[in-house]
Formats: sequence, structure tokens, C-alpha cells
Amino acid sequence: MKKKPTLGIYGFTGCAGCQLSLLDCEDELVDLFSAADIKVFYEAMSNNDDDALVDIALVEGSINTNKQLHELKEIREKAKVLVAFGSCANHGCVQAMALGDGKWEQRFKQVYGDTKFTVAIPREAQPIHKFVKVDAFIPGCPPSKIQMLRAITQLLFGNKPTYTNSPVCLECKFRENECLLNDGKLCLGPLTMGGCTAPCPTHNTPCIGCWGIIEEANHIAELKLLKEKGFKIEDIIRRFRMFGGSEIVEKIEKLMEVAK
Repeated sequence: MKKKPTLGIYGFTGCAGCQLSLLDCEDELVDLFSAADIKVFYEAMSNNDDDALVDIALVEGSINTNKQLHELKEIREKAKVLVAFGSCANHGCVQAMALGDGKWEQRFKQVYGDTKFTVAIPREAQPIHKFVKVDAFIPGCPPSKIQMLRAITQLLFGNKPTYTNSPVCLECKFRENECLLNDGKLCLGPLTMGGCTAPCPTHNTPCIGCWGIIEEANHIAELKLLKEKGFKIEDIIRRFRMFGGSEIVEKIEKLMEVAK
């Protein structure tokens, strides 16, 4: 009998929404637990084996303390394949929206004052690829059920996850949504990776880029489209910062230099 692949699901700083979304896959959970030998999953199990070597590690959350950084490096050593699970792990997400502005210590002191930390020494939130090699990623805040189950299934069969190479706009077309840009609303659908089924625009709410900027697209044309619609580059960057951190902002700024 073929040995089941071993799986560990870990969480750092975030809302735990990615793990909860996995638990929401109620009908498919039995199949998942049957297909894999799950060693760590604190959101769902009490008998976790923190010392276990795993074939696949799904890591949710950004790194916000030195203790988390140490634990992340340990997970990397124990895992054959390490996967950034969700937007916090991939980009830093909301807690990293001002990443790299040089004012983290100032903001930290405004909140905590002169508090001395002795166990979990805080640090500026950063995505996990800043510290360890990441083999694959699952986008989303949180990932959609379909994308998540597809990615995990591919991983369990020894393959890298495949991703949507089209923007959220295409999914709006499939759902016959009217374009919010024509209503004067700053929607980041033209620049954002699809796969979410466009729930926000479907409910008349602009896309805020939580799945990250799409890699294979005509970014210059899309940015020009947003500018032609009357939106300022500063507003576009500010909107993308909410979930993307400095990395996405740097991409946009470089593209804008070309688009001028």
C-alpha cells in the first residue's frame, strides 16, 4: 500500500481565516484527512506532532516576532515542500501595508509605549519568502474553496499548484457584472489575480486586490486604463497597499515609469 503524504498546516500572524476556510470545506474534509497523514493542524486537531518531518507544509500568516521567525526556519528544515498559504504569508497583507516606510518603530511605540517584550520580540511584519525558500503559493484572503482544494490536491499528487492567469475582470464577465470603473469606482480587478469568482464586484463592491497583482498580464495597458478613468496613481498604490505590502507597490511604481 502506498504511503500517504504527510502534511502540516501551520499558522503565524493573521486572522486564521485561511485555515478556517479549509475547515469550512466540510464535505471534502473526510477525503483530505483520508488522503494525507496530517501531522500538525492546530485549528482542527489536539494530537499535533510538532517534531514531525512533513512532505508538505502549508504556512499561513506573516512573520511578526523573532520567535515566529525561528519557528518558520524550523518548519522549512522539516518540510520537503513549503507553501505560502494565503495573502499574509504571500505578501504580508494588512499588517504589512506600510512595510518598508521606515516608520515601524514609531508606529509601534504609539501603540505599545515603552513596553518591554521578553518572550516574543516584535519585528516589522513581512511575508515568509523574505526569510525562507517558498516552493509554491496559494493566493487569497482567504483562498476560495475551489482554488484551495485544487491546489492541495495537486500538492498531494506531487505537483505544483496551477493558478489563474487572468484578472478578476474576466470573472466579472463570466458573471455578467457591470463594470464598476464605469460607475467611477476604483476597482483593482484589471490588475488583480483571478480565481476568487469576483464576489466583491458581484455585490457592487470594488475589488481591493486581496489576491495580489497578476503576473502575466498587460500591466501597462491596465494601469493606463485606470488613469484614463480619472484615478490617480497615488490612490491605486494606496489601495494595493492594503493587502500587498511594499512589494506590490514597488511593482506598480516600476510599471508607471514605463507607462509614462
